Amino acid sequence: MNYQVKALKGREIVLLSISAIHADDAFAQVQARGYTPIVVQTKKHTLSEGVNKKFPLELFSQELLALLEAGLNLVEAIETLAEKDQGGEVKRTLDTLLQALYQGQTFSSALEMQSAVFPVLYIATVRASEKTGDLPEALGRYVSYEQQLGLVKKKIVSASIYPILLMGVGGLVILFLLGFVVPKFSRIYEGTGDNLPFLSQVLLAWGLYLENHGKELLMMTFISLGALGYGLSQAAVRKWMIQIIWRIPTLGDRLRVFQLARFYRTLGMLLKGGTSIIVAMESVAGLLDASLQQKMKQASSAIKEGQTISLAMEQAGLTTPIALRMLRVGERGGKIGEMMERIASFYDDELARWIDWFTKLFEPILMLLIGLVIGVVVLLLYMPIFELAGNIQ
Repeated sequence: MNYQVKALKGREIVLLSISAIHADDAFAQVQARGYTPIVVQTKKHTLSEGVNKKFPLELFSQELLALLEAGLNLVEAIETLAEKDQGGEVKRTLDTLLQALYQGQTFSSALEMQSAVFPVLYIATVRASEKTGDLPEALGRYVSYEQQLGLVKKKIVSASIYPILLMGVGGLVILFLLGFVVPKFSRIYEGTGDNLPFLSQVLLAWGLYLENHGKELLMMTFISLGALGYGLSQAAVRKWMIQIIWRIPTLGDRLRVFQLARFYRTLGMLLKGGTSIIVAMESVAGLLDASLQQKMKQASSAIKEGQTISLAMEQAGLTTPIALRMLRVGERGGKIGEMMERIASFYDDELARWIDWFTKLFEPILMLLIGLVIGVVVLLLYMPIFELAGNIQ
């Protein structure tokens, strides 16, 4: 659970973000850092909410890991990184970290003071490593975690580039035909009346309408695009759209697999770092959709009551048959964290195979549809000419 604590140190009042099992634990953590707690409040947010995306967290972790493995201590490593950056937001962030470390605070506490830069997951990973003294290993796990998530995102993006490009070019060609070519043909065929085929009459009527009211239609198009962009910027609208997508049978199943993969990978990383299962599950709740968050709470409550992780996950609907068997194997071998990461890798591979299959099927269908639309438009434009040529013969 995440808490926001207003505390006093000397004459200065500060606001701290604390990850703790309960409010008393948060109170004790603040006191252990030399602060006097004033107010402790529950803070609900996702793992990445409010995080400054400009700070290169993955690069910072890689460089810090390299310096620690080279034999530098934590303060020396961050000093080296701060000297490398001559100015800007990164320099200020590192200087703030150093000031906190100079004052004797732990690394996780220093990171927590800049919760707008460092996500809760990162802070939890570092805090767990401080109990075991394996900060380099924890940083390595986090870097690997980010790289694995990046691979899935890259596969999705790379698979989307060609279809989006194809739809864009095809859409521009269709708009050119409907917005420029059709109105020209409409003037040529004007006056022929009922002699034209019905579909050609409809198409040419559209061309005449577009020629007479083109500015109004263009303005309405821009207004609609602006309204769509504003709607997508609203969290409520995005949530509503995601819920609709989740109801699509095949696509909804894949979204569920994608979220479960992130959930298991993050949970596995925290468990391998020494975080307890309850704290880890509460920390990663923000990765799941609202419907799955409720199931995660059910699983967490069942684990608190003494049920095994595999049984709690199964009853909450957070597993697949294969994942369930792997969880049971992990419990028997005492390697539940490692097994969760393997489950995530299995999900990622399954998702990658589905993306490859979908793109191989979708791209030719998309090309066929765009070609069909363009062909129909051209055919309807030239059909009267073909009929005229047949009559002359």
